Amino acid sequence: MSHNLPPIYLASKSPRRREILAGLGIDFEVIESPYEEKQADIADMTPEQAASKLAGLKAFHASGTLRKGLVIGADTIVVQGDSILGKPRDRDHAAEMLFSLSGRRHRVITGVSVVDAEGFRTFSCAEVTHVFFRELSRKDVDMYLDTSEPYDKAGSYGIQGHAALFVERVEGCYFNVVGFPIVAFRGLMQQLGYDILDFIKR
Repeated sequence: MSHNLPPIYLASKSPRRREILAGLGIDFEVIESPYEEKQADIADMTPEQAASKLAGLKAFHASGTLRKGLVIGADTIVVQGDSILGKPRDRDHAAEMLFSLSGRRHRVITGVSVVDAEGFRTFSCAEVTHVFFRELSRKDVDMYLDTSEPYDKAGSYGIQGHAALFVERVEGCYFNVVGFPIVAFRGLMQQLGYDILDFIKR
C-alpha cells in the first residue's frame, strides 16, 4: 500500500461491516460517529434516499475531528411492502417481523457514503437487494428467537447466521444484505479518485 494514500476510517459499530472490510485486506480504523438519527432528517424521503442520507450524515459527523482520511458511513434498512422494519423492540416484535417476511420477498437497502475529511467531498449511494424467504414455521421462528442474532438487526435477522436457513434466494448483492455492498463502495472510492485495489495489503 502506498504511503501517499489517506487512512480509511469506518464510522460504524457493526461487526459485520468490520469483517467485510477486513476480509478485503484493507487497513482501517473504527471511529464513532456522534450523529444521532432524527426522523426529521429523512422526512418524506424514499427508503433509498433515507439510507443514503443517514450513511452520509454518520460519515460527515465522524469526519469532523479528522484532518485527513476517508470516512465510510453505512445504514441498512429492511423494507416489506410499504413498511420499514427497524431493529426489534423485544422477542414478540422480532417474531412479528419474521412472520411478516415469511414466504414473501422484501428489500434490503444499504446506504453507503465516503467523505474525504480534508475537503469534505462526499459521495453516497444506496444499493438494493431483493431477498426471498421460504414459509417459516413456528419452530423456525422460536429456534431463531432463542439465539442472540435477531435483536440487533434491522428486520430481525442476519443472513450470515442461522437465518441463512430461511432464505430461498437473493437477487442482487449478497454483501449488501450483510450490511456493506463492496462493489458499490468501490464505485464511491473511484468517484473520489481512488482505486480500492491500491489499499489492499499484499
